[in-house]
Amino acid sequence: MNERERDPDAQLVARVGEQDPAAVRTLVSRKLPRLLALATRMLGDRMEAEDVAQETFVRIWKQASHWKEGEARFDTWIHRVALNLCYDRLRGRREDPVAELPDEADPQPLPDLQLDARVRDERVRAALAGLPARQREALVLNYIRSCSLNQALFARSTQKNWRVT
Repeated sequence: MNERERDPDAQLVARVGEQDPAAVRTLVSRKLPRLLALATRMLGDRMEAEDVAQETFVRIWKQASHWKEGEARFDTWIHRVALNLCYDRLRGRREDPVAELPDEADPQPLPDLQLDARVRDERVRAALAGLPARQREALVLNYIRSCSLNQALFARSTQKNWRVT
């Protein structure tokens, strides 16, 4: 194997295999950011990704002496270890199938209907905010509070009579 094909991490991994603490610190500083990024993307949870990265380095510490240059690049090997740990965690997240289905369907509206309702409500709020106070009050009492027009007018006149001056 010539110098161009040599794994850039080979000497460092050999030192880690000899249990050299300085080599481990160097390896962690070089590889941790990419391992964290990989695990975070896979798991969607930074804390869990940190656990995976830590376990990856523990395994590298224990197995570094078994790594053979030329069989696989060290980056490939360390990423495979991290990915396998991520897959183990993802498998552990799977929900167990429910033995029995519920008797009734979920009474909540479907998510797309909930979203439509929120969008509609925001539009109504914006439109009401643009109206003069008297018109806004009439619409709120009539449509939103389900008052008849007579009840809305009565509420308006009663409110005027109860004002403290």
